[in-house]
Amino acid sequence: MIRGKQKLPAVRPGASYEVGYGKPPVASRFAKGQSGNPKGRPRGAKSKRPALNEERLKDIILDEAYRDITVRDGGRSVTVPMAQAIVRAMAVNAAKGQHRAQRLFAEMLAATERQNKALADEWLETAITYKVEWDQELARRERLGITDLPAPLPHPDQVKIDMETGRAWIDGPATKEQVAQLEVLWARREDWLREVEGLERLLETEGDEAVRAAIEKDLRRTQKTLAIMDRLLG
Repeated sequence: MIRGKQKLPAVRPGASYEVGYGKPPVASRFAKGQSGNPKGRPRGAKSKRPALNEERLKDIILDEAYRDITVRDGGRSVTVPMAQAIVRAMAVNAAKGQHRAQRLFAEMLAATERQNKALADEWLETAITYKVEWDQELARRERLGITDLPAPLPHPDQVKIDMETGRAWIDGPATKEQVAQLEVLWARREDWLREVEGLERLLETEGDEAVRAAIEKDLRRTQKTLAIMDRLLG
């Protein structure tokens, strides 16, 4: 008959240390200087911290704001960005007389219009300053006979300002790349123009109706392309 539980020895035979909680056998211990998870956390782990120059929460908000969703618009379904759906719902509630929606929508509209007005005023001031300063510089060059300096891009003559509406815009190339693109378009326009002239000469001398029909078709296509290029080139 067993009178009581037999207590196991704290130290195994031949061991020089105790084995127990927090004291595993030597063979199963982690080697010093070696990670217990040598592969590390897998890439894309959710707990990965953003870099110092990242604003991950803003990216998430923008992704959600411009994610397409399907909403009902009258009797049909339309796909719009999430932000547009929210603004539309707010506007509809405001039109129905909900005071909170009316206040929020009015505040949002006023803030948007203020920002647009500030940007338009800044652009108008920049355009006026640019045009005045470059007009003065070009007049100085002409007065002194300076001809070896490059012309500004955009040229001040291409900066258009409507003082009645407060609108300013650039009517022409504003960068070297745009100038190069325009030069290519002008060269291609000359090629298309020569093709139109050649097709017109062929029509004057061709008597076969089937051939004339094919030439007229090519002529209409070429004239259409030329008209598009003329619109692009102003």
